[in-house]
Parts: sequence; C-alpha cells; structure tokens
Amino acid sequence: MHELISLLSSELPRVFRWAGALARQLRRHDIALTGKNSGYASTDALTLADLAVQEILVAALRDMGPIVRGCRIEAEESTGDLGRFAKQSKWVLGIDPIDGTRGYRDRIGNDYAVMLHARTRETIHYSLVYLPEASADGTWLEVRDDRIALGPDDPSRAARAALDALAPIPAEQPRERRRILVSGFLGHERERAAAVNAAGLEGVLGSQTGGSLYPLMANGYLGGALFHTPNVYDFPVCMHLARALGGDAVRTSDGRPVDFGGVWLDERSSMFRLPGIVACAIDRRVIATLVDVARDWSPERYEVGR
Repeated sequence: MHELISLLSSELPRVFRWAGALARQLRRHDIALTGKNSGYASTDALTLADLAVQEILVAALRDMGPIVRGCRIEAEESTGDLGRFAKQSKWVLGIDPIDGTRGYRDRIGNDYAVMLHARTRETIHYSLVYLPEASADGTWLEVRDDRIALGPDDPSRAARAALDALAPIPAEQPRERRRILVSGFLGHERERAAAVNAAGLEGVLGSQTGGSLYPLMANGYLGGALFHTPNVYDFPVCMHLARALGGDAVRTSDGRPVDFGGVWLDERSSMFRLPGIVACAIDRRVIATLVDVARDWSPERYEVGR
C-alpha cells in the first residue's frame, strides 16, 4: 500500500495541473456532447473535456508502471487505455475527470474539479482533488494518512512542492457540524432537506452551498452529506474526509459503515453506485440523527415518490 500511495502522491499532482489547464481552455468553447440518457440533467451532462481529461489521466496512470497498472480502474467515462489495467484487484482507482460537469458546461460557477481516489473494499486510502478555477491559479485538496491539505496552487513551484507547502488543516479547527448537503434524490431534494431540518440539523441543497462539497467539507462549512445511491467516482472523497475528521459514512437502512462490496451498475446513467441512502458526516451524533431520519426512505433510485 505504501508504495502505491507514495507513487500516486508523487506523480499525480503535476498531471492534475496539466488536466486542469486543458479543462480551463476547453471551457471557452462549445464542447457539449450527447450520449447519456438517464433523464436527469445533472447526471446526463457530458462534454469533450470529460473525455479529454480522462484520456490524460488514464495515460499518465498507465505510464507510472506495473504497481499502478495492477490496480482496477473505475472511471466515470469509458475513454483511455483502460485495458492496460487489472480486471481484478483489491485496489481500485476511482476517476471523475470533471466533477460538476453541468456547471462546467453551462459556465455556471467555478467549482468543477478533477478527482481521483485510491481505495480498497473497506475504505479510501488516498484522495486528490484539483479545482482549476476555484482560485486564481487553482485550488488543491489532498487527503492522505488523515492529513488534509487544502489551499491555492503556486505555479512557481513544482506541483508536489506546492502541495507540500500547504499547512495541514488542524483537527481542532472549528466546524459547522450540523449543516448537511442533501443530494441525489432526483426532484425530492427540498422535501428531504426539510426532513433533515425538522430533525434539528440544517439540510442544504447544492445550489445553496456556493461551492464544491469537498473543500467546503474540508474547511468546515459543511458537516457532511446525505446521498441517495452515490456514485463511486466522487462520493468516496466525501467518505475519506469524514473518516479523516473522526466521522464515518454509513447506510441509513441499518447504520452499518459503508464498504464497496455491493456496488451496482445504474444502466440508465452508465455509472456504478452504492446501494440505498448513505449518511456521511464528521460528527457521529449527526450520523445517528440522519440514520433515524432516512431509515425508512425508499432505497430505489428511480422509484417515483421516493
């Protein structure tokens, strides 16, 4: 494990910089594509940047050598030299080339991100997020060995050196533990956020947060998230942050910690997802409240009136 994570953390930052530069440039052009047909706008958003950035990431991972090629890849898109990687492995590299594609495509906000994490069945071991336009030169978020680094990029330094220069977020930093993002309920988000509010927490929608979940959770603005059938490309970073900050991610059906042994293929969106509803938070008391609130909600993603 140590060798794989050391290799990824050493090599990936510069690749993410290149990928971010490409995403910034492509965003100036008409790059929308068709091809996803779940019927939900956020899920179906697709651009040339999603495909091009993934192509770069997969090629870079391939060229890192046999340790990395011995991992299994789970990527949101189907582009890249994916056949060079293991079909079966205890290690999975999850890739979301453009998280927040709809806002990226429609030029709404600057909180889109390039994301990768490394996980085993039980948990996440490494997460790297780069937000190319969240600050003047881009913003980093890295989680490794319970060290969370968040801050602006510095192009005068090598990418790894710029990340190393960021002070880790202290565990004792004040945090808003009750503010919970409610997402994935396909038209029922406001109703579900109202139920979270009624339980004494503060349920918010993505449009109300003013930024990407991951830095907002790292910096203390959000205490976690309540997801319906989250995908395996970006959600694991939320789970990684929660666990690094002393919390967890659990299934609301039974309160058991999430693992990745039961993912399912959502054929409507061509995505792998965790089943059911997942509560992810830095405060275990908040998790218990979310479990109580959502325990009896339908776990079926496309069931009317969930």
